[in-house]
Amino acid sequence: MEPIELTPIGVIHSPFAEPGEAPHQGAEADAPAEIVLADGMAEGLQGLEAGDWLWVLYHFHLSGPARMLVHPRGDRSRPLKGVFATRAPIRPCPIGLSLARLEAIDGQVMRVRGLEAIDGTPVFDIKPYAAGLDRPRPEKKP
Repeated sequence: MEPIELTPIGVIHSPFAEPGEAPHQGAEADAPAEIVLADGMAEGLQGLEAGDWLWVLYHFHLSGPARMLVHPRGDRSRPLKGVFATRAPIRPCPIGLSLARLEAIDGQVMRVRGLEAIDGTPVFDIKPYAAGLDRPRPEKKP
């Protein structure tokens, strides 16, 4: 397949400095984080409000080389699984996906909770959890 070039729309700032510090899944992350959008992107936030749930797509920019078999959650006592049956960051196309709760927007800065991304992670896209469906929201993260 031909390579695809993506340009990040922003960057995540989180309390996790190294990959080993981040939770294995966003559902385990309650730490506050910020998504700082690139210039010209803030207008795209119109219609979002505090309390909304958002899908955040980002790049596992510090993940190691891809592997097709991994121990879930890095636990070697667990049997190997195919990488596509896990949320391991060492993927052929290292794209992360987390469901985050929007706490506030200040210009081009979004304050959120629920990201397992490390500080400096490039963001590719942000999508509402359920756009056009009268904005149903999960009671707690799935």
